[in-house]
Amino acid sequence: MIRRLDETTLIEASEWLAKRDEALAQVLAQYGYPPLWSREPGFATLVHIILEQQVSLASANAAFRRLRERANPLTPEAFLQLSEEELRTAGLSRQKMTYARQLAMSIVQGDLDLERLTALPDEDVRATLTQIKGIGHWTADIYLSECLLRPDILPRGDIAMQEAFRALKGLPKRPAHPEFEVLTTHWRPWRSVGTRMLWHFYLCERGRQTPETP
Repeated sequence: MIRRLDETTLIEASEWLAKRDEALAQVLAQYGYPPLWSREPGFATLVHIILEQQVSLASANAAFRRLRERANPLTPEAFLQLSEEELRTAGLSRQKMTYARQLAMSIVQGDLDLERLTALPDEDVRATLTQIKGIGHWTADIYLSECLLRPDILPRGDIAMQEAFRALKGLPKRPAHPEFEVLTTHWRPWRSVGTRMLWHFYLCERGRQTPETP
């Protein structure tokens, strides 16, 4: 049986992690429990995550909102009906147009079944998604963590997560992902919750009243 995070396990895991890591205990004591940051699985959310690649959350959210104004519900079929001009005015770069179209076409042609991912192990989900052009490890890991709510995901290359870890641990620089995995081995099997605690710290330290999804 594949385990999924929920509000109850989030709290239990946060307390479990705080007992095993002083930095996470500091986050819990100072800022409380992190949000679950759950997203609806499916094409629209995966497009949203693609839009978030290497840009600010505000910029990605604005582009996604304009995209939904042009196609709502945002299905693969509806996306493929949008012209390049409509996508450009929504704020999609040419590269991200290509990525989202490739994703939509893979679903329409039957090469990718997002519903089937819910029953697959983490590594199989990651392998399936990263076959699609424009979906790398970070995008696949965010989908696993926030959409499929898998409990033990450490999103590769997530800058907010790495920066929060660096600050809490007093490191001179952000650790590379292989080192980061070693340094967080004691978080297993709740690395998705440890990640959320780092995001929570990162956003709260910047004084945001309502943390956005990292």
